[in-house]
Amino acid sequence: MIGAYRPGSSVLHRLGAGAKLVGLAPSVIVVALLPEWWMLLIALGVALLGFAVAAIPPRAVVVQLVPVLWILLIAAPLNALFSGWESALVMSLRITVCVALAALVTLTTRVSAILDAVRAGLRPFGRRVDSERVGIVLAMTIRAVPLMAEIVRAVLDARRARGAEGSLRAVAVPVVVRSLQTADAMGEALVARGFDD
Repeated sequence: MIGAYRPGSSVLHRLGAGAKLVGLAPSVIVVALLPEWWMLLIALGVALLGFAVAAIPPRAVVVQLVPVLWILLIAAPLNALFSGWESALVMSLRITVCVALAALVTLTTRVSAILDAVRAGLRPFGRRVDSERVGIVLAMTIRAVPLMAEIVRAVLDARRARGAEGSLRAVAVPVVVRSLQTADAMGEALVARGFDD
């Protein structure tokens, strides 16, 4: 979901990153507080309307929402089992709407603009918060998501080539080792740039 910017000239594309982030926070809070499933359906409709206004292709929207659907395939039945179908529906819609709103921001805003907005928002805190370091941490976090996906994909390809389809260890160990190697390399790069204190 992160870094999936789709260029465009819509009102949402032209809106500043800071304004979008400031709008996203209360929107998510409101969605989290909506008690009824029909209210959440309306909120989902508003989010989908936002995608239409931004001229985001339906396929790009589906790509953003599919990962959360995999989680809901496990979470929703469990929630229905223990709390009833209405509670499961409310939980599922709530999560879907929040992810859709966040996806709307990332699809219409460049990552660099988001990072700049976060740094600008933290500057007034002066000595208490180092806005540049927070920006570096956010940039590294954003980069880590596709990086981890690449590592897992490479390990799965290697596992298939070796015929170790059913072995969880054949996936977990290489992923952990490669992740630690990548973290070491990133740490060395940060030290080289003076972020060692």
